[in-house]
Amino acid sequence: MGNPAHPIPTPSTQAGREGLAALLARPSRAVVALDFDGTLADIVPDPERSRAHPDVVPALSALAPRVAAVAVITGRPADTAVRYGGFAGAPGLDHLVVLGHYGAERWDAATATVHAPPPDPGVEAVRAELPAVLEGADSGIWVEEKGGRAVAVHTRRAADPQAAFEALRAPLGSLAARHGLIVEPGRLVLELRPPGMDKGVALEEYVKETGAETVLYAGDDLGDLAAYAAVERLRTQGAAGLLVCSGTEVPELADRADLLLPGPAAVAELLRSVAGKVTRAS
Repeated sequence: MGNPAHPIPTPSTQAGREGLAALLARPSRAVVALDFDGTLADIVPDPERSRAHPDVVPALSALAPRVAAVAVITGRPADTAVRYGGFAGAPGLDHLVVLGHYGAERWDAATATVHAPPPDPGVEAVRAELPAVLEGADSGIWVEEKGGRAVAVHTRRAADPQAAFEALRAPLGSLAARHGLIVEPGRLVLELRPPGMDKGVALEEYVKETGAETVLYAGDDLGDLAAYAAVERLRTQGAAGLLVCSGTEVPELADRADLLLPGPAAVAELLRSVAGKVTRAS
């Protein structure tokens, strides 16, 4: 239940206030969709050590039975997000959906299985050429392979993380283009992945699948801009929406948010507080 000491914060925009009101009034017609890293899990130097904030699963377990659906939409492989989130088998999350690789993969808690297309051959070609592209670069640059479906180059450990990030944008962009991939920039990370799917596409398809009338989306990074745009499009079609930003490190996202929160702990508190204000979905 929500903690009475932590009331639900008021969105700064009229559209956000209307979205929150719709969610509280008709939770059984609402989808709650959430990014993982930076939103449900704190950003850490080593992405393999990322874990959901301890308050997240209890908050989701309280909220999920009270809304139409809860989905986690992430650039990570779906099964990785499930493991790092501790979602499998959690009480109340028996209908949770995790859309991994920006929606290219799908894990359903009801079946505990991942459905995914075959890997893109361009990813393997990029992986093979990447060492030559990174030759002579800062030794703190770290490459994360995402199950054959994407390759991410992290600069967080470099001596000058932002300078290393900027220096790699052009060569990695050229490498990706040669093999039919795109570069998805994030917080000190450049991800090379196949085009055609993003968090906005994934979110709109999932909202259509569920028939939801209200959408809450929470994210923290540039990859979440597509989901923000999807919610804004849905609003023009008559849906209600609430855009939540976790942290203020990415002004492009924070400036478009209806509600700014300081990080994953506050996101979990928001979810728990909303759960305490609504009745169980029928």
